[in-house]
Amino acid sequence: MATESRTHEQSSRWNGRSGQVWVQSQGLLDQVMKPLEELLVQPVIAGSGLRILDVGCGAGATTFAAARRVGAPGSCVGVDISEPMIDAARERAADAGLPVSFLLADAQTYDFEPARFDLIMSRFGVMFFPDPVAAFTNLRAAARPGAALRLLVWRGPQDNPFMTTAERAAAPLLPDLPARVPDAPGQFGFADDQRVHGILTESGWSDIAIRPADVECAMPEDALIHYFTHFGPVGLALPEVDESTRARVIEVVRAAFEPFVRGDQVRYTAACWVIDAHAA
Repeated sequence: MATESRTHEQSSRWNGRSGQVWVQSQGLLDQVMKPLEELLVQPVIAGSGLRILDVGCGAGATTFAAARRVGAPGSCVGVDISEPMIDAARERAADAGLPVSFLLADAQTYDFEPARFDLIMSRFGVMFFPDPVAAFTNLRAAARPGAALRLLVWRGPQDNPFMTTAERAAAPLLPDLPARVPDAPGQFGFADDQRVHGILTESGWSDIAIRPADVECAMPEDALIHYFTHFGPVGLALPEVDESTRARVIEVVRAAFEPFVRGDQVRYTAACWVIDAHAA
């Protein structure tokens, strides 16, 4: 029952306001996450003809990045639970002229063609599975023997102060913000590298390597207020509060981000795990 409840929660979130916001802000997100995109697709050798599955692909930036490299007869399939994001990805694909397709599905349970993919990858798309062992077992079945796995996930909140600045600053004004629960599905669900190693081992993956990566990211300073008022726990809470509280939250949170502002840019370090493995 807990798994079903969490599945419903994730589906409701990403098919509701969160999914719409990500689509509306896709240009900004693509710009901010470009260095992480490049780190993810490093294993895709130009002209390799790989068949790739991109898990939690969102509006498809990483799927397109991989597709630009693979060459014939390769292909890239993006899968996501969010209908707004998949619709946006399909719209972008119509004019891209790339070997891409997009699938609206839950990668934890979807019946993929067995042993099809040479590489399964994800940028921040696998931390939300209600049952990660079941999910990676299912993905293992979709991978050909010896296929590669390449994941980027967040390390812990203590390593990513930028990601929690808004909620820490807003907490006195928004006392009902949800607490971060270690190991629960969510942004920092894969912060514990030993736990992740155990999940992948139990799911049939081998040659598991987990290494830290600190990636420098930036956004325009004039996009900062949009960012923290639309994303994360504060972004989810603000539509429910009165205008006076909203104005005060924006004032307090904007001031809290000042250490990250460098002239006309906001700069921060994305502290991640880079995870590589192979289908046993």
